[in-house]
Amino acid sequence: MKEMSEKHKSLTEESASSKQAIGALTKISEAITSDLYLEDILKLIVSVTAETMGSKICSLMLLDSSREELEVKATQSVSEAYNKKPNIKVGIGIAGKVFKEAKPITVSDVRKDVRYLNRDIAKKERLCSLLSVPLVFKGKAIGVLNSYTSSPHKFSKNEINILRSIANQAAVVIENFRLVVETKVIKEELESRKAVERAKGILMKQQGLSEQEAYQRIRKYSMDNRKSMREVSEAIILSEDLHKE
Repeated sequence: MKEMSEKHKSLTEESASSKQAIGALTKISEAITSDLYLEDILKLIVSVTAETMGSKICSLMLLDSSREELEVKATQSVSEAYNKKPNIKVGIGIAGKVFKEAKPITVSDVRKDVRYLNRDIAKKERLCSLLSVPLVFKGKAIGVLNSYTSSPHKFSKNEINILRSIANQAAVVIENFRLVVETKVIKEELESRKAVERAKGILMKQQGLSEQEAYQRIRKYSMDNRKSMREVSEAIILSEDLHKE
């Protein structure tokens, strides 16, 4: 009878945590269609995760590919020491290994585990157990999501699965945001090139310039007046259109 009661309690707790996880995933998913900047999206992810996991500190680290380092990009912690902790090389420390191997790691006490690189900060902030999972997008790790407790805690399989689900959803949101930004940049670059090409054609026709001379004319005016090549080109195009009218 006691075993049945314990089993029922465990199932009830899992059901409650699963509902919390679904709520967290929904909130993070909604960020895809929001007008939030990436910094705000990352803050939303760590806040929702901390609430769902009951974390003392939750942090999200992303890869700086130019240095092959993981950098803390968001945390709900007010600890200046933690927020400014050094970047971690890929493959080094707990987060570095989680990223490289793309597998979760649990630590019973980060203050005593030699693999954990910032034990002094952990002691100062009274951090204890850690669950660290990779942010994976299309089979490739892009970062790490960390959840710390303030007292000894053995993370259950359900908790690991919940944090992995949140991390995977977060990875989708982050990469979609990057894709949108990249698409906008490419579109703006194409529009800029079109404007410069058309402006060159106008100057070549109006002033009998070669293509190179027309380009240099636009470039010089751009530098002298601290305006972009696109702004100068659009002004030339506008002037031509008004002249035609």
